[in-house]
Amino acid sequence: MLDIFRKIYLNSFLYDKKISKTLEKNLEYKPSTHLLTSIVKIRSKKFNINEFALESVWTNKKLNKAQIKKLNNFFWLFNLDLKSPNMAVQSVIKNWFEINYKFNSISWDFDTTSKRVISWLSNSKLTYDESNQQFKKDFDRIVQKQTFHLLNQIFYVENYEDRLVGTAAIILVGLCYKDEKDLVKKGLDHLKKITKITLDNFGFPKSRNIKTSIFFLKYLILIREWFKESQTEIPEFINENIFHLGQSYAFFWKNINFDPLFNGNNISFNNEFDNYLKRLSYFFKCDNYEFSDYISLKNKKINLILDAGPPPNKKFSYDYQAGALSFEFVSNGKKIITNSGYFNKNYRLNKLSKSSAAHNVLTIDDNSSCKFRDKRNHKLELKNSLKIIKKEIIFEKDLWRINVGHNGYQKKYNLIYERDIKFYPKDNKLVGLDKIIKKKKILNLKFDIRFHLEPSSKIMKTLDNKSIFIELEDEGWKFTCDGFNIDIDNGLYFGKKNSYTDNQNIYISGITNSQNDEIKWELSKIK
Repeated sequence: MLDIFRKIYLNSFLYDKKISKTLEKNLEYKPSTHLLTSIVKIRSKKFNINEFALESVWTNKKLNKAQIKKLNNFFWLFNLDLKSPNMAVQSVIKNWFEINYKFNSISWDFDTTSKRVISWLSNSKLTYDESNQQFKKDFDRIVQKQTFHLLNQIFYVENYEDRLVGTAAIILVGLCYKDEKDLVKKGLDHLKKITKITLDNFGFPKSRNIKTSIFFLKYLILIREWFKESQTEIPEFINENIFHLGQSYAFFWKNINFDPLFNGNNISFNNEFDNYLKRLSYFFKCDNYEFSDYISLKNKKINLILDAGPPPNKKFSYDYQAGALSFEFVSNGKKIITNSGYFNKNYRLNKLSKSSAAHNVLTIDDNSSCKFRDKRNHKLELKNSLKIIKKEIIFEKDLWRINVGHNGYQKKYNLIYERDIKFYPKDNKLVGLDKIIKKKKILNLKFDIRFHLEPSSKIMKTLDNKSIFIELEDEGWKFTCDGFNIDIDNGLYFGKKNSYTDNQNIYISGITNSQNDEIKWELSKIK
């Protein structure tokens, strides 16, 4: 009922009047377009606006929802060349004024509005320069009106990434119109709240999502550069958060140069962002081998990275995956063992990618280590959590060891799961011992431990069923397990964002007995 009244109010004369107040200030600071290259995908080939028929674009009823959103956020302006006539660009914007001057739920969507404001101001050479006084007056008025709309609606936005983009837009308008005491201050207040609510004591997202960490880093650097370029004092808390987020960026990308597929992460292609950071003289460093409950042990050739952390609070769990104690193993830049990745767009595939079976970890009776439940819009929120009950790390020249455990199967099965992984650098050998420790005797429970492989990997099982050979490019590895069945299964790989392909996984299967089960496996390089 409240949502219905809110929709009525947003479309009312009263709301339109509320957000129609203006600052009576002119556009002074015009941000550089190149500062957005970390956010916007900019094509190498630029387009001239005269190549498109845009006269009636705002009334085209054949466009789908995604196309309407992309059109209305105006990020396509970044792919126009500067030879595009200002008059043509401004004509398109003027048509938008006339049709969308009042709030409507499609073109005034919070995220769309935020990006549109940022795009208009960041492309002022096309959108604002060489226009007449009436256009400039109308432009200033509609930019400010959209900004007051963002301020009024920001508390209703559940997605904190969308809130961050909206906050960036509010701050930018304040800087452009030299309204530091009002819009800039309000925007900074919101930014402080967002970072305080969403980031942990390490400056890492409470969602434990690597992708979110990079998203926050990009926008905070962008905001900082706007302050710097407009010759406005940079707030210290922005510098502090960039420092901490920069450390996580160094830990999860710079130090290892691949994307670990934990908790909502996909292959990111961060090389372009690296170049952006270099151009703006940002250099991040992290010498720790543990960061926010992720452990990364490495030398020049090998990297072993493991998730040794508990799940996040349920309100930050929409992109969490039930992969506690899962690991990835990389040799000379090639993922020998990889998690399956994450799929977001399809409910069934999203649910599958969140399961423990999509990770290199134990499942009991085809159940994951924690449970999820449906929320609005088919989002899956954490229902049952788990605790990490032990964690020991040894990182020496001749021995790497990670010994961790969790109680995710205790409530339902009275089981504790412990994983002990050792790597011997001299021998290029990874040895694992997975323990199923019973607090109460429950017999005949099926268990599986999976080891997912890159889609391009080639695998072959020996005739005696005791070994499996893995070939990836120019490297060969042998997988063995004592006392339990090992086999090969087909699966899906979600490493690339919102796409999937077939892959294979090695799995160990068995049935629990009256004693504690210890499953020893080994992965060794073929010389």
